[in-house]
Amino acid sequence: MKMKLKGALISTALALGAVAVSPAFAAWEPTKPVEFIIPAGPGGGADQMARVIQGIVTKHNLMKQSIIPINKSAGAGAEGFLAIKEAKGDPNKIIITLSNLFTTPMATGVPFNWKEITPVAMLALDQFVLWTNADKPYKTAPEYIAAAKAAGPGKFRMGGTGSKQEDQIITVALEKATGAKFTYLPFKGGGAVAVQLVGNHIDSSVNNPIEAVAQWRAGKLRAQCVFDDTRMPYKQKMTDTLSWNDVPTCKEVGVDTDYVMLRGIFMAPGVTQEQVDYYVELFKKVRATPEWKDFMEKGAFNQTFMTGKEFKNWLTLNEALHLQLMTEAGFLAKK
Repeated sequence: MKMKLKGALISTALALGAVAVSPAFAAWEPTKPVEFIIPAGPGGGADQMARVIQGIVTKHNLMKQSIIPINKSAGAGAEGFLAIKEAKGDPNKIIITLSNLFTTPMATGVPFNWKEITPVAMLALDQFVLWTNADKPYKTAPEYIAAAKAAGPGKFRMGGTGSKQEDQIITVALEKATGAKFTYLPFKGGGAVAVQLVGNHIDSSVNNPIEAVAQWRAGKLRAQCVFDDTRMPYKQKMTDTLSWNDVPTCKEVGVDTDYVMLRGIFMAPGVTQEQVDYYVELFKKVRATPEWKDFMEKGAFNQTFMTGKEFKNWLTLNEALHLQLMTEAGFLAKK
């Protein structure tokens, strides 16, 4: 009945030539520049994705207000999470999340849980690749693991983003699966990790594809294997000879470890459903652009998109998974 009444009112308004939308019925939109919090350092996967989104929104004029990316990486991203938690009711702030959404509070004891902020959308899932320096002699992941084991415990250095986060979780899982033992060296972001590996200051990394693709294309790094159950689907050549699809899964080459990471958007607590819906629609528009499709292929992303109850269910399951992984790795904060 309400739908019929609304339709009749619209028809009447059009018949009278009332083409302007009454402010009372205008959909919500941001009223000032939107602060886009990045709980990680410059150059990493989250930072790159946020800035690609900023560029797309600007180029295609998807918002009247501007988006301003701000890195808040202190405390393994806790600075960013607390900033969005404390911005109760402010719809002009959003945050892009990694899986440190789960690992940071578990590892540090910082008073934060994802249920205290507002889920908006999963934009994608990100892969992890075992990278080595292309000048080194090992051509495959098993050759690299054998070299690490032969060198002795802790002689080979694994670089990663942060401590007790995704990269170190994968490193511990890799050690358990292979018997190799690495010295883990934390850096502020994936960009810094890639630079360290090119410079031979570390022996390997488990960077996301987008964090090391430039160095791979330049022939400086070697993609040994991807930590997933299936190969990355993208078949366009990224180097002179290889596509992402040519990179074997770690399981294929006898390294039985897998892990994928969240790339999601959240808002502050206490915002309205109408405000959440605005950003859901915004990111649907972003995902439809050729620039986003190119970014997804360049970075070999799993393009799963979720909102609403489906996204919340996924978050609940993955919080439990990370609690298990963090417990097994001995990374939980001491109470």
